[in-house]
Amino acid sequence: MILYTCGTKTTGPGALHPCARAGNALDEAGYQYEIKTVEGYRMMPWTWKARNAGRKEVEELSGTKEVPILVLDDGEVISDSSAIAKWAKANPAPST
Repeated sequence: MILYTCGTKTTGPGALHPCARAGNALDEAGYQYEIKTVEGYRMMPWTWKARNAGRKEVEELSGTKEVPILVLDDGEVISDSSAIAKWAKANPAPST
């Protein structure tokens, strides 16, 4: 499982950034996941330079250059922090 983020702190109490909300939801659901940071910031799309391989990868996976996106182990892609949080709540990690 890979969570693509913009590099903003992805966990912590009271975190309001969309990437943080997605990371917190996965943490609360008990998941371990890889974080891939891509350059550029949502409110500054001019920072999504054409040479930015991370944003290009995100776009190829999800159809948008925006993060966060979550790529599940089966290849399913979930875009948007709200959708990621909803999925995590509905699908808690299996207990080991």
